[in-house]
Amino acid sequence: MTRVFNFSPGPATLPEAVLRRAADEMLDWHGCGMSVMEMSHRGKDFMSIFAETESLARELLAVPANYKVLFMQGGALGENAIVPMNLIGRTGKADYVVTGDWSKKSLKEAGKYGAARIAASGDASNFTAIPKQSEWKLDPAASYVHICSNETIGGVEYHWTPDTGSTPLVADMSSNIMSRPIDVSRYGVIYAGAQKNMGPSGVTLVIVRDDLLGHALPITPSAFNYQVQAENESMYNTPPTYAIYIAGLVYQHIKASGGLAAMEKHNAQKAALLYDFLDESRFFTNKVAKADRSLMNVTFWLKDAALDDEFVKGAQARGMVQLKGHRSVGGMRASIYNAMPAEGVKALVAYMKDFEARHA
Repeated sequence: MTRVFNFSPGPATLPEAVLRRAADEMLDWHGCGMSVMEMSHRGKDFMSIFAETESLARELLAVPANYKVLFMQGGALGENAIVPMNLIGRTGKADYVVTGDWSKKSLKEAGKYGAARIAASGDASNFTAIPKQSEWKLDPAASYVHICSNETIGGVEYHWTPDTGSTPLVADMSSNIMSRPIDVSRYGVIYAGAQKNMGPSGVTLVIVRDDLLGHALPITPSAFNYQVQAENESMYNTPPTYAIYIAGLVYQHIKASGGLAAMEKHNAQKAALLYDFLDESRFFTNKVAKADRSLMNVTFWLKDAALDDEFVKGAQARGMVQLKGHRSVGGMRASIYNAMPAEGVKALVAYMKDFEARHA
């Protein structure tokens, strides 16, 4: 069996050890005679899986006791509606910091449920930089301030935590959750689709502070009501059981690998390999402000776009896939989440050096 280096932005590569363990347990989980896929979500076997997965999420992220950890469905796009449904009713207003395509989508969706406004935007830099907080124009009456901590399409990432005072900070962390330690207490709500750093698509991790429960709009479906889900320990409706199980295996793998501090070091080293080469190259370029470069999604462009297809095909022939950039921005994109080994990045840089030597 030959596995490729998968640079997909998501669903993304998973740790091989996790995949092998899931394969070993596919038909018979711990001698129970059935697959996790077949278990009742209220049976003792799955409840033990769920309890361990929640406990590990709390441990790895150092979630304070006054926060609920929920496992929901709908992905980050679903949360674009679920967040305002649960929070915007506090004042009817919300502030959004727009740093790329995903925060644009969040803003647009929130506008269906209240007065969602742009507090700051990266538009002036063509979304290649995060607006300095001194430029933000926050409304003190806003129910919350929303950010996307890492924009997968543009390759920009917050390397600092905004200060929003008494207004709760809400963050879409879908593409950099579990990549480094964070101070959860600085946020009111954190949400993240699993398919980047935590597992397969289908489950969404939501961390919500207790005082933000109980403010849902009357139109909010019960399955999307944070308070209802918290009261039912994420079991109000049937949760995505197998995706939760895989997420738990990923959490175990992260813990065994040294936790989030080790992930941060691993990710910084990988990103440095690629960015250092891009900074030296006259053939490839990265357009993102250095202070805001993503450690998860490295975007780059060839000097001659006519060579894009040849570059992608050559990479595929060498076992490196999903490098083509998003259609809205073009170029290339290497997503190097936790599970991407350093060998994958080294192989990509070696190929880029060779490609440049042949075409520059």
